[in-house]
Amino acid sequence: MPNLAPEEYFAPFSQIIPNFAAFCSKLYDPLPIHLRMNTLKASVRETRLRLKRQGIALVEEKPLNLVYRAKNLSHPGHLLEFSLGHLHSQALSSVLAAIVLEPQPGEAVLDLCAAPGSKTSLMAQLMQNEGIIVANDRKPDRLIPLRANLKRLGVTNTVITRYPGQHFPKRFFFDRVLVDVPCSAEGTLRAGPNGTLRQSTWGSQKLTRLQRDLLLMAFDLLKAGGTLVYSTCTYSPDENERVLDFLLESRPAEIQPIGIDLPHSPGLQQWNETSYDPSIKYCWRIYPHQIDTVGFFMARVVKGS
Repeated sequence: MPNLAPEEYFAPFSQIIPNFAAFCSKLYDPLPIHLRMNTLKASVRETRLRLKRQGIALVEEKPLNLVYRAKNLSHPGHLLEFSLGHLHSQALSSVLAAIVLEPQPGEAVLDLCAAPGSKTSLMAQLMQNEGIIVANDRKPDRLIPLRANLKRLGVTNTVITRYPGQHFPKRFFFDRVLVDVPCSAEGTLRAGPNGTLRQSTWGSQKLTRLQRDLLLMAFDLLKAGGTLVYSTCTYSPDENERVLDFLLESRPAEIQPIGIDLPHSPGLQQWNETSYDPSIKYCWRIYPHQIDTVGFFMARVVKGS
């Protein structure tokens, strides 16, 4: 398949991405390195001091007091502090999904598509290793990095399961569920020094069916009054708003506003000839020219009685 400039690659979304020229321009910049401080192993102050002694400049990503941009670091995995589990390299948008879920100490939480464990380990950190997290992923090879990351980061409140997420057994119900679904991942694309993106196939019907099935199962596994976060790293409305609209038509679900003060765009009210439920405006679309991170979509959903 041919390589395309960002302006050509994302042309189908030019009418829904605000300031499309700035969006395309940003894709020529490299993705920044973000470090999430892991307070299960060391305090933020201790880790920052250790990195400062090594000449690593950190910029805090307010209002997220656990996340810092490393301005002069290219390989965080080479740091001793990484091996010790004092920090984890994680995209800022990925951090947001776990924070928006707001898992509390003592709760039962499900991460339905958990590998490689970045969001799972942050949820354990927010829960202070209290309560229980079920980290599920269906592919055996993806369980290897999941186990490794949880062990390195000192996570002790998590058990790992291997079910197809859409067929997860309904034997236990959860206070909160994170469903970060497989997607076409356009949000991860950066043109880089070559200035082009390799053309790929947009989200297929098979993929959107899987996303719907995963979201419905995640919702059905919630306790009444429980909270769910649905997230993707893609821009396609078919994988985002359309999937949430299907949930609202099928289940007693309510989309809630997200109370974090960061730049973003609201969920779309319409795409092509399809209109969506008005509450979908409370979803978040994150573009790299708004927050310098991976493009992202997320929604916070509450289950009615």
